[in-house]
Amino acid sequence: MQLHNFNSGPAILPKEVLDQAAAAIHNFNHTGLSILEIGHRTSHFVEVIEEAKQIVKRLMDIGDEYEVLFLQGGATMQFMQVPMNLLDENGLAAICDNGVWGNKAVKEAKLFGPVAVVSDSSDKKHTYLNKQLDLPQGTTYLHITTNNTVEGTQWHQYPQVNVPLIGDMSSDIFCRPTDFKKFDLIYAGAQKNMGAAGVTMVVVKKSLLGKVNRKIPAILDYQKHIEAGSLLNTPPVFSIYVSLLTLRWIEKEGGLVEMEKRNQEKATLLYNTIDAHPLFNCPIAKEDRSIMNAVFFLNDTSKEAEFLDLCKKSGMIGVKGYRTVGGIRVSMYNAMPLSSVQIFCDLMNNFS
Repeated sequence: MQLHNFNSGPAILPKEVLDQAAAAIHNFNHTGLSILEIGHRTSHFVEVIEEAKQIVKRLMDIGDEYEVLFLQGGATMQFMQVPMNLLDENGLAAICDNGVWGNKAVKEAKLFGPVAVVSDSSDKKHTYLNKQLDLPQGTTYLHITTNNTVEGTQWHQYPQVNVPLIGDMSSDIFCRPTDFKKFDLIYAGAQKNMGAAGVTMVVVKKSLLGKVNRKIPAILDYQKHIEAGSLLNTPPVFSIYVSLLTLRWIEKEGGLVEMEKRNQEKATLLYNTIDAHPLFNCPIAKEDRSIMNAVFFLNDTSKEAEFLDLCKKSGMIGVKGYRTVGGIRVSMYNAMPLSSVQIFCDLMNNFS
């Protein structure tokens, strides 16, 4: 039976990336060594990380005013590393709380300085994005989660603000062309659109750093990582290599323009199918629906277990909704083929 991997993360990877990564485990670039064995300070790996950085800059169309880092700890680490490096008691972090991840960012930032929640969609269970932002005087930066994996919302137009903009792009990085220059710092866990779990990409404008008064532990200081070229300590070598392979794949397939074309086609197909059947209900405001994570429900909740069981028997992996939300969640990252979404829609049609 063919499996269709709709997991929200770690998520589907292109087959050729899996094949190349598997081959490198046995013999990396004809060195006779496994990618799991090579030294992280050898020229073999330095070439890997430098190529990955250059592809990121090309895809984002950014210059040397930005630095690309490959760090550990996931987006969860960034919830505290961002305010540790950027926020102190003399400033204020403005944060959009549009779901689980924004709420976590709020809680961590409060450990380092004042926080103002400038967008809160909890009044409607985070089924929309509150875009009416009123930034308090003295705001140091605005933090947004560009795609809310759990709730199924996505910013399709970013806020226009006159303070540094910070973006958690963990679940929609490189899914479409974006004016990345609007952001002063972007972070993204790799395990959805750009690789395997274990590495987090941080893209930061260097002029943003070095302005807080506190002493920062070296391992959490962006400036120290920049000075060391992401080699301050032993990095997640294999995860970075898989990210390189995935970044190469994105470029080879046609870049972000092609990714957006494919992703829009998949999302349109699925949302049209949901909306066509009274059995299913997507409560997300249409203008805010995510092209990465479709969250929807069965109006007759007594049928949900039966539907999920059918999905399981049909090889549909990872479609049960997040534990705090319930329902159904279908994740359609870059590597997800249209054919899998079509098969899922056929299943919905038949079940309905």
